[in-house]
Amino acid sequence: MHTITRLSAADFGNSLKSLADLLVDAVDDGSSLGFLTPFDQEAAAAWWRTRQPAVDDGSLIVWGAQGPGGIVGTVGLARVTMPAGRHRAEIVKLMVHREARGQGLGRALLTTAEQAAALAGITLLLLDTEADSTAEGLYRSAGWTRYGVVPDYAAEPGGSLRDCGFYYKQLG
Repeated sequence: MHTITRLSAADFGNSLKSLADLLVDAVDDGSSLGFLTPFDQEAAAAWWRTRQPAVDDGSLIVWGAQGPGGIVGTVGLARVTMPAGRHRAEIVKLMVHREARGQGLGRALLTTAEQAAALAGITLLLLDTEADSTAEGLYRSAGWTRYGVVPDYAAEPGGSLRDCGFYYKQLG
């Protein structure tokens, strides 16, 4: 069993190495998260560092699932800061270390973010993911609705272009 906790700004800053390890593992395993291989710890930590200001100001909420060696799963909730969009947010960077997959951790992380969004008064969630991926199956089974597919939207870690599915979920 993994413990999922919201990372405070200080916790986030102190978890950069563990978050970077997780991101490197996901990219090395072929997850389309916006990065190309080769992708190393330094590049991953640098990317996470760029997220610190958003965590500090609350526009990005990040949860981590702790395992014996550090964070083995994460999900983020990116809040819209413009007044007309305060009712919506985006699920970002849901990932689970390959050694922790198949145990329901991805679904638990997704549920955690959805519940927090609802408690914060968010009524509409959005996300995107590689079309025909394992992640897409998770989102569909969790009640998300695909509203479109964009061909050749993003490159997978090896550089090949992949289609992307765009999803929404209305809360409450």
